[in-house]
Amino acid sequence: AIKVKNIELHKRLMTAAIAFSVLFLIMYVLYHMTSDSTSYGGEGVVKYIYYVILISHILLSITVIPFVLITYVRAITNDIERHKKIARYIYPLWLYVAITGPICYLMLRPFYPH
Repeated sequence: AIKVKNIELHKRLMTAAIAFSVLFLIMYVLYHMTSDSTSYGGEGVVKYIYYVILISHILLSITVIPFVLITYVRAITNDIERHKKIARYIYPLWLYVAITGPICYLMLRPFYPH
């Protein structure tokens, strides 16, 4: 939306993305507080791929949170130049976290107890 200069749509989409991220984080934490962990049961190269994706996902998900919030605050306070400077770097990291989360889940899913 922002590439085609639809600023209002961009604002609504980013606000929704943050709201869904917060909602997901709350549900994720509550789930893991009340459920046992599931160990990855894969073997060979796939196991190493899983752990590389998982570890990078965890580290980046922790690291990106304050930067996403800073980026959002800069946007809603109309500090657009500083918003654009940080968003250029934070968006790809946030996108990586958003994509690798479901990838980790799908890779782990066959090992959940039935």
